[in-house]
Amino acid sequence: MQIQVVRKILEDNEETAKRLRGTFRDYRTLVLNLMSSPGAGKTSLLEATLGVLQRSFHTAVIEGDINTTRDAERIAATGAQTLQINTDGACHLDSAMVLQALEHLDLTRLDLLFIENVGNLVCPAAFELGEDLTVTLLSVPEGDDKPEKYPAMFAKSHALVLNKTDLLPYLSFDVERAQKAARAVNKDLEFFSLSATQGEGLEHWTQWVQDRVRDKKEAG
Repeated sequence: MQIQVVRKILEDNEETAKRLRGTFRDYRTLVLNLMSSPGAGKTSLLEATLGVLQRSFHTAVIEGDINTTRDAERIAATGAQTLQINTDGACHLDSAMVLQALEHLDLTRLDLLFIENVGNLVCPAAFELGEDLTVTLLSVPEGDDKPEKYPAMFAKSHALVLNKTDLLPYLSFDVERAQKAARAVNKDLEFFSLSATQGEGLEHWTQWVQDRVRDKKEAG
């Protein structure tokens, strides 16, 4: 019985996600779903990324959190339109939440939408949000074994961002091992190494996002 209930939840979510994908395609808005464990640096990465991309694109961010608006306040300070979703205990966002948030966005002027998912390396991997691309962040303090321990998350991602590389001299983290393990479950995974707070390596990541925005525009 529980299996049937879970299947129904996922099927309903996918149906709404398909509707969202159609909407984003019609407006040629690129949508990135950012996922990671808590504290990996999604908000810091967004702050740094928006500082670059807002020069060229109209951007918005949907912030997913179990509680508080702290991350949304940080993102709003960059000037990007920011919408907060509090899940009240749920460990992930779902497509119905995103659909409701879209009522407050003007997609006719929006080039790029980031969705910062709830910090969790398990549940968000199961729920499509209508996104074009999924991006998983892994931070140096977490350890290099996460792609092996949470393969589903890395298998569904289009890009892996290794954050907090400025800490590599001080911690035991094997970059090659993490990259190899991630590509063992996803051979097409794009890989970026950077420090969101220090700016090291950020240009490769922001250029990739810019290229994907332009690809979406041209495809439309």
